[in-house]
Amino acid sequence: MQLFSHHTQRLIIAAILAGACAAVSAATIEVRVSGVSAAKGKVAVAVCDKATFLKDCVHSTTAPATEGETVVTLKDVPAGNWAVLAYQDANNNGKLDRNFVGMPTEKYGFSRDARGSFGPPDFEEAAFAVSGETVSTVVKLR
Repeated sequence: MQLFSHHTQRLIIAAILAGACAAVSAATIEVRVSGVSAAKGKVAVAVCDKATFLKDCVHSTTAPATEGETVVTLKDVPAGNWAVLAYQDANNNGKLDRNFVGMPTEKYGFSRDARGSFGPPDFEEAAFAVSGETVSTVVKLR
């Protein structure tokens, strides 16, 4: 006796495979933030798509600052093109401090060591492809 028709069996298998593919499409991004000046405050990292770059990034987290290099991990990032920005929040006030003309007074950096001429870089300069289970990138604070 067969519980499901061949057509139903194929649909069940397709659904299982689709679920397995969806689970694999979420990645972990390991961000190695170098240039951390002292073990004070925290290092904030945001992972942004083109639509949210420099605005309200989709994925973000912080880690206690470790002098030299701080490793920050973000999980469940979907496959696609993403850019990372990071800064050292030395005074733990939850924001990138700026001077009276708007220039950052705390160290910051972008993935692919992207730097803008007069302001932040464009998304394309900092973007990299995320696919697979784990992706590593380096951000150098300046």
